[in-house]
Amino acid sequence: MNAFIQELFHTGLYKRSQGRITRQVTFAAVAVILGAGLVRLNQTLIGSGPGIAYGVPGLLLILGLWAAYRLVNVPVFADFLIAVEAEMNKVSWPTRTELIRSSLVVLITIFALAIVLFGFDALWSWIFRDVVRIL
Repeated sequence: MNAFIQELFHTGLYKRSQGRITRQVTFAAVAVILGAGLVRLNQTLIGSGPGIAYGVPGLLLILGLWAAYRLVNVPVFADFLIAVEAEMNKVSWPTRTELIRSSLVVLITIFALAIVLFGFDALWSWIFRDVVRIL
């Protein structure tokens, strides 16, 4: 935590050209979560007048985006993101047709299981309602 607090007051980039994609995606994810929270905060403060309803979330947006920007440059975290991107580059990704075929298998299996579960549910419902007369 101490390293992050010290990092908040720096402006330089740590290992600028490495791990660029994972850093950008991580920053974007933190920004989206921050934005969702600030929209909710704005909705809560809307009765307090426009200065507070938009000023407080606006200030927190600026501070939060700066903290997110600095977070991806903390050396320990940045090294982790660089290592993640290096591992992602080593993975052999499936081709488009292989991906579509695999997705279809999963979807068909899920629908087949849903039909089987519906059948079991209908069977047990019929047994308890009409045969045993519990329901």
